[in-house]
Amino acid sequence: MRHRPINNLATEAIQVWRIYAIIPSFVFLCLIITGVVLSRIIFDLPVPMWVFISSFLVWLILSFITILVVPNVNWKRWRYQVFEQEVDIEHGLLIIKRTLIPMIRVQHVDTKQGPILKKFGLATVTISTAATKHEIPALKEEEAYELRDRISVLARVDEDDV
Repeated sequence: MRHRPINNLATEAIQVWRIYAIIPSFVFLCLIITGVVLSRIIFDLPVPMWVFISSFLVWLILSFITILVVPNVNWKRWRYQVFEQEVDIEHGLLIIKRTLIPMIRVQHVDTKQGPILKKFGLATVTISTAATKHEIPALKEEEAYELRDRISVLARVDEDDV
């Protein structure tokens, strides 16, 4: 039986994922506030206040889970390792997904970096095969570039061997 992959993502990934979670959480809070303002103040609708209080409590609980809990668990579960013949990726919150990507199937490897990843000095490596794309998110920039180059070299070697 193969062992679990050994490489972790950068610890800054937790902060990045928290920022990614804050954005929809803030939008949801704005929708709740808009609902209160529109229904109670502008249209004077008889919507009970408990509806808004329960919506706010749901928002509070979901925000706590998605902003504070999920990024930590996600970071602990994300693992990857590059071998000469394949890339091994393991991730998931409740259901752990383990993917082996044969080097012979790799078509190209990219790095990408949005403004939030850039601020934290991180980048994501995307491995494309004919069937799909696989990502290794939130690696330190240098590590991401080295990993991209290493996978590219190993994929070319495997294609020459076929």
